[in-house]
Amino acid sequence: MTRVAFIGLGNMGGGMAANQAKAGREVMAFDLSADAVERAAAAGCVKAASVADAVKDADAVVTMLPAGPHVRQVYAEHILPNAPKSAVLVDSSTIDVESARAVAAQAKAAGFRFADAPVSGGTAAADAGTLAFMVGCDEADFAAVEEIIKPMSRVTFRAGDHGAGQAAKICNNMVLGISMIGVCEALALAEKLGLDPAKFFEISSQSSGQCWSLTSYCPWPGPVPAAPSNRNYEGGFATAMMLKDLKLAQEAAAKAGAATPLGATAEGLYALFDRLGGGGRDFSAILEMLRGNVVNSTRAG
Repeated sequence: MTRVAFIGLGNMGGGMAANQAKAGREVMAFDLSADAVERAAAAGCVKAASVADAVKDADAVVTMLPAGPHVRQVYAEHILPNAPKSAVLVDSSTIDVESARAVAAQAKAAGFRFADAPVSGGTAAADAGTLAFMVGCDEADFAAVEEIIKPMSRVTFRAGDHGAGQAAKICNNMVLGISMIGVCEALALAEKLGLDPAKFFEISSQSSGQCWSLTSYCPWPGPVPAAPSNRNYEGGFATAMMLKDLKLAQEAAAKAGAATPLGATAEGLYALFDRLGGGGRDFSAILEMLRGNVVNSTRAG
C-alpha cells in the first residue's frame, strides 16, 4: 500500500487528503489544527503526531500550506531531515515562484524528487477530487508526480521546470480575477440600465462576452445553479485567497519587469472588498460591492 504523508489540512487540504484515503492509500495526516486532524481521521486518514512522524516512512509527501515562508520552514526543518530519500515530494501550496525554486533546489541537493504543483478548482473540486494541477518538476520525475496526484486530479499539466507550476497558477488566477470583475461590472451595469441580468446572461453567454467567469461561475444568482452566488457567496474560492494570488502575481510582475495594469487594478478592487468585510466570501461576491450593496451583503454572510 502506498503511504502518503499529507501536511496541511485546511479548506483545500482536508478534501485532498480524504481523496488520497479513498483511493486506498495509507494517509498520515498532520496539521497544527487538532480539529482539522480529527476531520481527516474521520475521512479515513491516520493521525500523525508531527510532520516528522507523518513523513518518516512515506512513499510520497504532499504539502498544502498557507504561504512561501511556511513551505520553506516545513521542508527545511521537518520534511527533508526526516523523509526517506525515495519519497516523492509534492508541494501544492500557492506560493511565490522564488520560494518554490529555492525549496526545489534544497530538495534536489538532499537527494529528493520534488515538484511544485499548485491547484485550480476551489474547495468543491478539492472535495470531489477534480482539481487541475499545474506542475513544475524535472521531466523525468513527472510520471511519478502525476501518479501521486491522480486521486485528487481531473487534469494534470507539466508546466515546465521547477517554479513553472507556480507561474502558471498565478497567471491563471490573474486572468480569473480580472475576468470576474469584468463580468460583475457588466451585470451591475445591465441592472442599472433596466436590463434583466438573467436575460443579459442568456445573451452574453452565447455572444462574444462568453467566458468561464460568466457561464461556469456566474456571480448573479440563478443562471448557474452550482455557483456560490446561489449560496449567498459561501464556499467556493474566498476573496482573501484571490487577493493573495493577485498580490503574488504583482510581486512576480515587478521582479520580471512585466506590465500588468489590469492585474494591479484587480488587486486594488479585491483589497477594497476585503477591507469592507468580504474576505471570507467567494470572490464573485465583489458583484455586491459594485452594486453598492457591500455593507448589507457582508453582514448577511
